[in-house]
Amino acid sequence: MKLLLWLLGLFALAVAVTLAARNPGYVVIFYPPQKIEMSLTLFVALLLALFVLAYLALQLISAALRLPSYVRQFRAERAKAKGQSAMMEGLGAFFEGRYAAAEQAAVRAMELGEQSGINPIIAARAAHELREFDKRDAYLAAADGKTVGDSTMRLMAQTKFNLDQHQPQSALNSLQELREAGVKGHVGALHLELKAQQQACNWDAVLDIVSQLEKRSAIDVTAAAQMRQQAWLEKIRAQRMDAAQLQAVWRSIPGDFKRRAKIAASAARAFIHLGDCASAQQLLTESLDAQWDSELVTLYGDCRGNNIVAQIEQAERWLKQHTADAGLLLTLGKLCLHQQLWGKAQSYLEASISVAPSRAAYTALGQLMEKLQKPDEAFKHYQKAMELAQES
Repeated sequence: MKLLLWLLGLFALAVAVTLAARNPGYVVIFYPPQKIEMSLTLFVALLLALFVLAYLALQLISAALRLPSYVRQFRAERAKAKGQSAMMEGLGAFFEGRYAAAEQAAVRAMELGEQSGINPIIAARAAHELREFDKRDAYLAAADGKTVGDSTMRLMAQTKFNLDQHQPQSALNSLQELREAGVKGHVGALHLELKAQQQACNWDAVLDIVSQLEKRSAIDVTAAAQMRQQAWLEKIRAQRMDAAQLQAVWRSIPGDFKRRAKIAASAARAFIHLGDCASAQQLLTESLDAQWDSELVTLYGDCRGNNIVAQIEQAERWLKQHTADAGLLLTLGKLCLHQQLWGKAQSYLEASISVAPSRAAYTALGQLMEKLQKPDEAFKHYQKAMELAQES
């Protein structure tokens, strides 16, 4: 279609030139005392030429006037390209672990006018890794007042810096500022808050955040269970001086965690420390009936309630199923020693040593020999207990 239009235009131009060449008219320009005569065709040609020259002159003047702004735009675009290149260089260096190079590249990007808020954040994180905290804080200040996304990056970075320096309350303040800015449900922020609450020993908050992360499938199941176990252990340890609060904590622990050996042992020790051997004995018995553990049964021997005979009978029932458990034999030996059943105590303690020699068993056997007024044998057992302690 365009070719056809060009052909029509050429034909029209050819016809116009032919008609103009045959035109007998002329033009007279009279400017006293001068008089100029020329053919109409020449006059039209000169007029067209003058129009073209005027148009070209105007274009040249316009280009000359636009030249400074064009140069400025060109320089700005070139600086922007260099700034973006420096920004990408900084990102690459940071993730490669070349923190000094990352900081330099990010600073260069800012000097070139790159406005992205990621540059001061990269510079701050690189300075943090280099432990140049004053420079880090200056870079963070440069990132303040940016867009919502840049503010989020700044607060996340600030939170991480606080946690690395074990300043959990400052980290929680930054996260609160992040929530107030409208950023909610941020999985990365939840992970940082989890660490902050752990450092601050806010174990109820830790349990709550772990549940939130589990609902979003943002935490490994094993890791979540370990964090819950740590939280419950710390809650138990925090109540070692308050029997009522310790009972309340124990009742609030989920059943599957109550059966865990570490939690049951920690709670039992806390009850024993408070003189509540009945509660310790009950929870140890329930835990051992549900799942056998040698550490717990050894602790059972240190928990002496008002009815030692009943404890011995319970331990002997367990012995029918766990005949070669050194911890259970040691427990029976201790309980019989406390009940002054010297013969049974000696038999159980020697059986425990034959299965797995231990400092506790030798010490208990030494105490028994003292009760039987056999100081030489007691000394030998104490000496073996000391040897095992040195070996360990």
